[in-house]
Amino acid sequence: MPSFHHGDVEIAYLDEGEGDPIILVHGFASSKNVNWVYPTWVSDLKKSGRRVIAFDNRGHGESSKLYDAAEYEIAIMASDIAALMDHLKLDRADVMGYSLGSRMTAMLARSQPHLFRSAILGGIGIGLIEGGGPGENVAKALEADSLDEVTDSVGRTFRAFADQTRSDRKALAACLRGSRRLMAKEEAAEIAVPVLIAVGTADEIAGSAHALGEIIPGSEVLDIPRRDHMRAVGDKVYKEGVLDFLSRRP
Repeated sequence: MPSFHHGDVEIAYLDEGEGDPIILVHGFASSKNVNWVYPTWVSDLKKSGRRVIAFDNRGHGESSKLYDAAEYEIAIMASDIAALMDHLKLDRADVMGYSLGSRMTAMLARSQPHLFRSAILGGIGIGLIEGGGPGENVAKALEADSLDEVTDSVGRTFRAFADQTRSDRKALAACLRGSRRLMAKEEAAEIAVPVLIAVGTADEIAGSAHALGEIIPGSEVLDIPRRDHMRAVGDKVYKEGVLDFLSRRP
């Protein structure tokens, strides 16, 4: 698996296919494989004629594990996307995030719009601005000695997922605590690249996609019917909507 260094942090990535590049940015406690390879996003995008690049966020997958929460400030995490583009000598790309990956994508789209052909924000709605989703309860669940000790239902879900993926739980707890900064409404309103917001209609973590769509100028909203935060990732409606959106980019 190829990798590169952004400062002292080693970032593992995959780079497959040919055509216009799209960069995939996974969610919290996930990885490039769990979020994008196993649900066949990588293969489906390659079949549509795209060069597909996906990486493991710092603290996740095969990338460096860090235990200082300050190393996971959301702007720092977003800068890993730009560093990867610089490493691959990409001037512009479509970028699709999911959940935490969408928060990173939105942050970079606002600060460095010249890097973007478009931004796809999966698994995040008004929660980008108002918050919600995993908090200190999840961080404590990740640090518990065993799943049996975790009584919080959301904490148990994330702890079980982290155990299943054999993640570094202490690194994830640091990531969760360090990446909490929300985007101000005024900041989201400054995003000036084409944006698709895709959220499951049963997603209780992301918040309203339509409420966020009213704030980001010219953005489009894709409802993923009857899918919650976890099950929306590989949904057919999600994939078809993304491919349609990408096909309309000049």
